[in-house]
Amino acid sequence: WPWFTVLKAVVSTQSTGVLIGRVARSTPEGVWITLGFFEDVFIPKEYLQSPCKFDAEDNCWIWEYADGLETHNMYMDEREDIRFRVVKVEFNDVARRKEHDEQLLPMKIIGTVSEPGLGLLSWWREDNI
Repeated sequence: WPWFTVLKAVVSTQSTGVLIGRVARSTPEGVWITLGFFEDVFIPKEYLQSPCKFDAEDNCWIWEYADGLETHNMYMDEREDIRFRVVKVEFNDVARRKEHDEQLLPMKIIGTVSEPGLGLLSWWREDNI
């Protein structure tokens, strides 16, 4: 049962809360992550690295990382591995959802990447530092 597996993974990581997934898609509201067996992981734009901006043409978020000498555009591309921390898990009673609320998910994980070491794994490799 994938629901049991994801629930067990989330509950067992609540103390440290760090998981690795893959960027599925980006929207102006934030980034959707897949764990491979669970697709409803969302990182709202408020929980992305700062400063960042959404590129509507490339349909991705860009972290504007400043190293003191210059600013580097760090693209959050689809299909890239990403490390994030679980902020909360939302459960919804989909049996009670209204007709206009078809987007209501039974379970959604909310995450953050706005802390050191979080974000795309490629950003934190030693050869990129």
